[in-house]
Amino acid sequence: MNAPLDWARDGKDWPNRKASRFVKAGGITWHVQVEGKGKGPVLLLLHGTGASTHSWRDLLPLLARDYRVIAPDLPGHGFTQMPRSAEISLPGMAKLLGSLVAELGEKPMDAVGHSAGCALLIRMALDGAINPHAIIGLNAALRPFGGGAGRAFSSLARFFALNPLVPRFFAWQANDASAIRRLMEGTGSRIDQRGLDLYQRLFRSHAHLRSTITMMANWDLVPLNEELGHLHSILHLIVAQGDKAISPEDARHLKRRHPAIHLHWLKEGGHLVHEENPLEIAALIHDIAKPVALRRTG
Repeated sequence: MNAPLDWARDGKDWPNRKASRFVKAGGITWHVQVEGKGKGPVLLLLHGTGASTHSWRDLLPLLARDYRVIAPDLPGHGFTQMPRSAEISLPGMAKLLGSLVAELGEKPMDAVGHSAGCALLIRMALDGAINPHAIIGLNAALRPFGGGAGRAFSSLARFFALNPLVPRFFAWQANDASAIRRLMEGTGSRIDQRGLDLYQRLFRSHAHLRSTITMMANWDLVPLNEELGHLHSILHLIVAQGDKAISPEDARHLKRRHPAIHLHWLKEGGHLVHEENPLEIAALIHDIAKPVALRRTG
């Protein structure tokens, strides 16, 4: 039930498959993709809730021209093994990811996280697992749900996480290609058919869905927000104004509270903007990170 997707069957045509490897760290087996310059500056990529390395399918090769890129599937997502449910939380997943980075022997110079992936990077940096110069958030999910609605959402997510029938129901729904398309378009993004097919493959997995729901149930951003002022890395937030999953207003709110944050606005694209416009996102990441890389390697 908790087994990840089958690599031989489900991963036979996985994007950037040649860059894939399986690594044991933190008590679980990880699927991680490593590509790019062997001695180049290291760039860590973390996808968001419910996604996997497939979401970097077009962006990763572009970044690998100048960086040694490391992109894992999060715990329980894609082809990475699911740990104990208690570890599918912000601090728990950050600790596991720290174990992976240590096992790989890598020291990320910069890091990019989509949605919840940005929160994980910040937690890792605050806990000393990584020390990147810059953390770049793509439509970052950093603000906690507020008030009664937030508490109700958390309770509902916990109910779903504890109900073994829920992942089966959503996996059954994933057989409907039109439902997957509506789900993706509900984020404000229109991705290609290849991307839709890969999301459908993920959502057919009970294990992947259970990990996603458990992650949502255990997610608590309040402590992270309270400690954000102690972050030593420079935080850059790339915000697509068409994002329907994370309100662009969240970035403005964070900027008001923490003036040191750098905001980068995109007029086009939704929550999955890195899948819609990989060339634009790659160029922006290079603009943010490359000057630092050149100073450190030059």
